[in-house]
Amino acid sequence: MLTQISAIETPLHHWPAGLKLGLMVAGSLALFTLQGWALALAATGVAAVYLSQGPRFSLEGLRLLRPLWPFLLLLAVWHLWLWQPLHGAQIALRLIAAVGLANLVALTTRLEAMLALIERLLSPLRWLGLNPRLPALAMALLLRFVPVLLDKAGLLMQAWRARSPRRVGARIVLPLALAALDDADHVAEALRARGGL
Repeated sequence: MLTQISAIETPLHHWPAGLKLGLMVAGSLALFTLQGWALALAATGVAAVYLSQGPRFSLEGLRLLRPLWPFLLLLAVWHLWLWQPLHGAQIALRLIAAVGLANLVALTTRLEAMLALIERLLSPLRWLGLNPRLPALAMALLLRFVPVLLDKAGLLMQAWRARSPRRVGARIVLPLALAALDDADHVAEALRARGGL
């Protein structure tokens, strides 16, 4: 769910954020109660929702599932080793469908609408003297920072490969951490310049 809104306009873009988030939570919970054919049917339903929004949108949703392949491969190897391929397939189906639902909400919901919803949901915190805008801002920063950091990690790995035949390994952790701290410092300065919250 760390993606930005899709530029491909769909009818789902006009649905209220609360409704989409509620359906995503209900659908994700349902996925973990279903077994066998019912689970396969539910996962097919998630795929059908993507397909109903058009082929370009479906391809965008499929592209966002690419980071799952290492986990799915590990899952497949483990369950084949345990001689439980059906159990592994069910877990993989749940994972793909749940992430697909989360991506569907992220692709069709503006960040501002999501943050306004979170702020509304956390408004009871005011009774405790806490500002509900702080967790909403923290979530916004998380949703913006993680894709940026993943991009920076990719660039650092490409730069390493261009300069060395050896594997990257953990050598990029320190430069990536320094880049994250630098970005956090810039964001903190920008927030202070605008009066914070």
